[in-house]
Amino acid sequence: MKFDGEIMEILAAYDLTGSLRAAAELTGCSHHTVARHVAARDAGKPIAEPAYRGRVTDPFMPKIEEWVEASRGRIRADKAHEKLIALGYEGSDRSTRRAVAQVRAAYRLGHVRVHRPWVTEPGMWLQYDFGDGPVIEGRKTVLFVAWLAWSRFRVVIALRDRTAPSVFAALDRTFRRIEGAPTYVLTDNEKTVTVSHVAGVPVRNQQTVDFARHYGVTVLTCQPADPASKGGVEAAVKLAKADLVPKDTNLRAEYASFTELEAACEAFMDEVNTREHRVTRRKPALMLVEEAPRLHRVPDTAHTVAFGLSRAVPENTPMVTFENGQYSVPAHLLGARVFVRSHGIGTDEQVVVVHVGTNGPLEVARHPRARPGSPAIDDTHFPDHHQKVPGEYTIKARSAAEAEFLGIGAGAHAWLLEAAAAGTARMNQKMAEAVALAKISGTAEVDQALGEAATYSRFATGDLASILAAGGARTGSRTADEKTSLAQGTAGWASIGQTITPVVHIVEVAAADDLEESA
Repeated sequence: MKFDGEIMEILAAYDLTGSLRAAAELTGCSHHTVARHVAARDAGKPIAEPAYRGRVTDPFMPKIEEWVEASRGRIRADKAHEKLIALGYEGSDRSTRRAVAQVRAAYRLGHVRVHRPWVTEPGMWLQYDFGDGPVIEGRKTVLFVAWLAWSRFRVVIALRDRTAPSVFAALDRTFRRIEGAPTYVLTDNEKTVTVSHVAGVPVRNQQTVDFARHYGVTVLTCQPADPASKGGVEAAVKLAKADLVPKDTNLRAEYASFTELEAACEAFMDEVNTREHRVTRRKPALMLVEEAPRLHRVPDTAHTVAFGLSRAVPENTPMVTFENGQYSVPAHLLGARVFVRSHGIGTDEQVVVVHVGTNGPLEVARHPRARPGSPAIDDTHFPDHHQKVPGEYTIKARSAAEAEFLGIGAGAHAWLLEAAAAGTARMNQKMAEAVALAKISGTAEVDQALGEAATYSRFATGDLASILAAGGARTGSRTADEKTSLAQGTAGWASIGQTITPVVHIVEVAAADDLEESA
């Protein structure tokens, strides 16, 4: 076998001499070899192309092509191998896999679907779609992703559900974010947009029709399997989920609250809209500046029909009433107007509160259904509120004498609370006495004495001085040992249960004369 360099020398020698034998003598090979390489070059074949020797699957190729055509390119190589063995095939399964792969590739080339790029105009098309968001507080969220087809500007908004009011609020915020409304809004055939199909024609949801009329847009639904028109927003959804949903691939921590997810969406939009797009080679934010004049104006008032009933928030209490129940709203909405609606049924029923601000409708609160007399309250809606509990008093000096007494220490605070609860008389005089004793006996000693007086409820006149005197005369503790103790021992218990032998003592009686004499 000749290498490429040797073949080039043979061809060069033939071109120089014009003779097969002369070229063979110059290159040291047979003139038949020179003739073969010269004929291959004249036929336009690649240099040193190996001669085709055929494959074991060649006799069965028509059958393999028939099976691939019948299965529409889906037949597996192992099933084709089983069929070939039944037909007398003696080759290996590896040869079968190669043959099936070759035929399937040719089938796909012959049946490939050709896609024409979608050429869009500025201000014409806005697409939106949804993605599964992270789980926060045990509930799955939704990522609303909108995509301007011409500028590739993306808007990502976190939602709690995919109901029509939430979708309408997200679209309104999107229009105000891009500072205009497009001519067409394209999305999937969801129930919020399409209620049914008649003869292949989608029947629009009446709420969607009213929404589109309010903003002067036309809502359309995409055709099935049409990546040319829907692929852009689907790619945007995939990118948003990859970055915002905590996974092992992005090492993002779990979200502690819905507010953190909203902040993450804002950061994501700032990142993707200010970097160069791989297709346009321009930044979407800069292209939006060019596209904005082609968008028409967004109405000053949002489409609020689907948001629920209107309620005014009182100027001193951030609570609204809805169907005999009270629900809290953020404190910054005092005096504002909100919209309240219910969502869900049974135990999953929730009350949603929406506020329409300068940036469009925004969900500000979501509570479980409250019963009459038991309001639903979110503590975060009362940031500066301190709960006052009866019996828990804040000690605050209101005079110089009270400040001087409370300055003694914690014992003075405890004495004041306990003495007041016990109804002690002439407390001011006793507090002044404690201040005077602190100057004589020391602040630390008086503070300790006040603490003991509070503990044992000794609030009478002279009790504090008595406690101080007892504390000063107190000596070290003494312990009596067994030798000096007056307590009866346990030696007498040893006779219990023992046999007692009586002891007789003989007493000698003196004579009567002696007794009389002694008397």
